[in-house]
Amino acid sequence: MSPTPGAPLLTVRDLHVDYFDQDNPVHAVRGVDLTLRRGETLGIVGESGCGKSTLVTAMTRLERPPAVTTAGSVILHGHDGADNTDILRLTERQLAALRWEKIAIVFQSAMNALNPVLRLGTQFADVLRKHRGLSKKEAWERAGELLGMVGIPADRLRSYAHELSGGMRQRATIALALACEPDLVVMDEPTTAVDVVMQRQILRQVARLKREFGFSVVFITHDLSLLIEIADRIAVMYAGKIVETGPPRRLYEDPQHPYTTALRGAFPPLHGERREIAGIPGSPPGLRTPPPGCSFHPRCAHRMDACDREEPVLLQLGDAGDVACHLHRHPATTTPEAEDRHART
Repeated sequence: MSPTPGAPLLTVRDLHVDYFDQDNPVHAVRGVDLTLRRGETLGIVGESGCGKSTLVTAMTRLERPPAVTTAGSVILHGHDGADNTDILRLTERQLAALRWEKIAIVFQSAMNALNPVLRLGTQFADVLRKHRGLSKKEAWERAGELLGMVGIPADRLRSYAHELSGGMRQRATIALALACEPDLVVMDEPTTAVDVVMQRQILRQVARLKREFGFSVVFITHDLSLLIEIADRIAVMYAGKIVETGPPRRLYEDPQHPYTTALRGAFPPLHGERREIAGIPGSPPGLRTPPPGCSFHPRCAHRMDACDREEPVLLQLGDAGDVACHLHRHPATTTPEAEDRHART
């Protein structure tokens, strides 16, 4: 029986991840809730250090010391809601069976993801023989087909990673991630190391392959303008928390959180007249001792008294998404005193 379109595939609840490298831990992910639907591309965006890469490594059980997942659940839903699995409670053996076949990952640096001393074809064949039970000949034939899907000639199976261009390496890692036709592909800034032309080519290929294979995507980036074009839904992350979610066009045209507004202003407009881009004042907070209340309040022009004391929770905006901001709980607008206080910080 085929899965219901739009049914939940992955549900993250109250996820916490800390780095225990010193006496005072870094609270990198702080109570994140997310839902990914089947066939959906969910973009997660935020500044460097906001916790987005830590979030996906914890979701896929790839975090390494000193990172420790201290609370929460990550439920991978079976077809039609059957056989739900909490990834955080699996044994290493169970995880090994889950990876590649259910969840695959494309990392930022393809040079680090590919084995430098093995030919490309050997790496594909190893995965296909172990997880799909193919013979050596069948595995090499399938590997050639997979490379062809991302525009790489099959004769490149004999190449080593250092013999490929940066764009070719990145496309090869995407093809490798799809070798076992997983339900979910996690992409952690997969186009950062390539030029803009190659970035667009890779993104078009990912969109085509997603339509062909029907997998879901979690796409991590710091580039909001990129997600506007490729994502079905976007989650904006700041200081270890999700502060806003919603459809891409709504987030771009009508952002509801001041941080989303500021993040949009830091990138050139997608269309229309040119405008001056502006940086976000101040710096992200240290996550050893996050500020009380809203973590964005030291940098926010709309800061109110409640922002210093009360931590906002995600409020539903109907079909438009969610937002964690006191502007949606308190009718009062920013006071002149708050504006003056922001100008002095």
